[in-house]
Amino acid sequence: METAGTAGAAPRTVPRTAARSGLRERKKRRNRDALLRAALELFTTQGYERTTVDEIAEAVDVSQRTFFRYFPNKEEAAFAVQEIVEAHFVDSLRARPPGEAPLEVLRRGLLEGWDTISDAVGSVVPVELYLRMFRVIESTPALLAEHLRRSAETEEQIARLLAEREGLDVDADPRPRLAVAVFGAVMRVTSRQWSTREDAGQEAMRELTAAYLDQVGPALTGNWRTSPRP
Repeated sequence: METAGTAGAAPRTVPRTAARSGLRERKKRRNRDALLRAALELFTTQGYERTTVDEIAEAVDVSQRTFFRYFPNKEEAAFAVQEIVEAHFVDSLRARPPGEAPLEVLRRGLLEGWDTISDAVGSVVPVELYLRMFRVIESTPALLAEHLRRSAETEEQIARLLAEREGLDVDADPRPRLAVAVFGAVMRVTSRQWSTREDAGQEAMRELTAAYLDQVGPALTGNWRTSPRP
């Protein structure tokens, strides 16, 4: 048994098996994070299609078998941080105070998610590396197709979250899915525009997102011939 405690307090016994288990989990996390970072570095420097699992494993000095303990294939490694980011955005939406209008929930939740993105991914990879990987996803047809599929699943999750907040049946009332579809389209347009800019970073993505979200109302209800161009 190991003991732990503070001055003036009785020692607390910690079973050796628990200590060893905690050590193993930390080692697994370090190995997974190292493989993930190596994969993203290779994907963003030499291309996703040209990168092999063997190269990723070699960069961390482990075997191919070790890589497959953590990722079933290299596509899952390519999307691992994106999954963290999407979960972070959903959590930001879920944390919005009650009483906010649905569109405001989406707008504020998305922008707050960008403001705190480093909290979500910073312990795994630098935000800058995540953004470079996002460009690779946008420019690689196979990854882009998978990204759109995954985004559709996330949008359905968000629609159900909005419906629950508003006390609606998402399958009977179309408004949650319509609202999320509009915002999903805004995010796709934003991503495409951002990815074409040279040296555009986190702040540029956040500003572009805010600017495009502010145009949702005017774009849907305004007269494009008479209103000023955004």
